[in-house]
Amino acid sequence: MRTVEDEPHERPHRPSEPEATSPADRRAGIRLAALRLFAVQGYRATTMTDIGAAVGIRGPSLYKHVASKHELLAEIMTGTMEQLIADNIAAVAGTDDVREQLRRSVEAHIRYHARHRLEAFVGNREIGNLEQLDQDRVLSRRSDYERRYRELIERGAEEGVFDVRSARIASYSILDMGIGVASWFNEGGEFSVDQLAYQYGDMALRIVNARPPDRL
Repeated sequence: MRTVEDEPHERPHRPSEPEATSPADRRAGIRLAALRLFAVQGYRATTMTDIGAAVGIRGPSLYKHVASKHELLAEIMTGTMEQLIADNIAAVAGTDDVREQLRRSVEAHIRYHARHRLEAFVGNREIGNLEQLDQDRVLSRRSDYERRYRELIERGAEEGVFDVRSARIASYSILDMGIGVASWFNEGGEFSVDQLAYQYGDMALRIVNARPPDRL
């Protein structure tokens, strides 16, 4: 199985953009460099010197933009969960049909993990390296995200649309198979992101034993 470490284009590199960038752009570049380094060599093995070298900033100048590598890790992991939750909210907003809401939620989940492989990889591997307060924040957002799926499945079961023994196990199964996409998906592979998302949507509906619309 291919991993993040196997992808040459994921390795950190010095950017080619000019020095005259805005503070926001500079910080975004630092965050991206840190993300790539955390994915390739791990959070603990990465130093601020490594991050500075990847963006062409030396020594103390880096601290004008970011306080610590932990701040970057917390920002990456919190941002990942906030984006997943925002995508989920947008996915369910366009319909009241619980089957379609679950499908759209899963498709958004798959698209994120296919397009943000490094964030998913670092988020799963480095949670233990967050300081307690930030770890609690990330775990709280993860619980919120899982709860949204679980409550959707529970509502589907109450409406007689889904048939599951445990909504919690079903939600875990659906989320886990989506997270796994980040470890193997390749943009140039057999399936496009949209094709993959649709197929995973089908699988999620099978996990909850969704009844076809004409049988409702």
